Amino acid sequence: MAMTSMAFSVNTVAFPNLRRSHRFPGMAFASVNSKESASLGVRVTEGEGNLPKVVLTSSGGSEAEIYLYGGCITSWKVANGKDLLFVRPDAVFNKKKPISGGVPHCFPQFGPGAMQQHGFARNMDWSVVESENVEGNPVVTLELKDEPYSRAMWDFSFHALFKVTLNTKSLSTELKVKNTDNKAFSFNTALHTYFRASVSGASVKGLKGCKTLNKDPDPKNPLEGVEERDVVTFPGFVDCIYLGAPNELQLDNGLGDLISIKNTNWSDAVLWNPHLQMEACYKDFVCVENAKIGNVELEPEQTWTAVQHLSIA
Repeated sequence: MAMTSMAFSVNTVAFPNLRRSHRFPGMAFASVNSKESASLGVRVTEGEGNLPKVVLTSSGGSEAEIYLYGGCITSWKVANGKDLLFVRPDAVFNKKKPISGGVPHCFPQFGPGAMQQHGFARNMDWSVVESENVEGNPVVTLELKDEPYSRAMWDFSFHALFKVTLNTKSLSTELKVKNTDNKAFSFNTALHTYFRASVSGASVKGLKGCKTLNKDPDPKNPLEGVEERDVVTFPGFVDCIYLGAPNELQLDNGLGDLISIKNTNWSDAVLWNPHLQMEACYKDFVCVENAKIGNVELEPEQTWTAVQHLSIA
């Protein structure tokens, strides 16, 4: 297996604009010049709002973009140039709110609760800690650690690693959360993935038999049930948790693409489309989310890991 591996930071010669505009906490690594970076298929550049983003390019012609703010994957383009992810038109790139779309993190809380909606990981700057190239497939690992901002909401020391691997026809992520505190903590989490879709033609297979917590019509009082449909569609407002979901779902995005959504250790799934609550764009996406709804309990030095693998035929 051909592999090159390199920890890196933004090179201020290769990326002079970033020197002027940004600081990267925790990114004090050996620098990479533009030629070396290109050979890895990994480069850091300015994105929307001058925010730094990592661009992955595979030898097969696919591409992905990851913003360090929120550790959010905002684009996954396959070789024909089609982007399978969706960023909402109301998304802002000014750090005043999370990036709305792509693959945002929900951590250490899913949904409303004791802290802000979906936790704080999508509101913080992640850092690049490593990049590598495996047989033409670029890989980048981001990290997030506790700081005063997070501790004000959740007073624990933690270390999260988010590894993203791009192949010609797939995009894989691995999330590792380690308890670096001297006391136990618990959390729940999800990848709030927005898929580009035609909502009237989109459907999901693989959820039949799952226990459901349906937030329609009342999000504050979910109705318990069991999914009886072989194929789940999006005829209107959809906000439903599927407990004990299988390790593979199939999304037909209604645009001609069949997307396999495989996972390891994401025990649950969530389907969401806001329908008329978001008239400007609800017809153009569906969310199919891998989630861990029940609490993960970690003792000091313990680690929890979950993998998501998105692929097309």
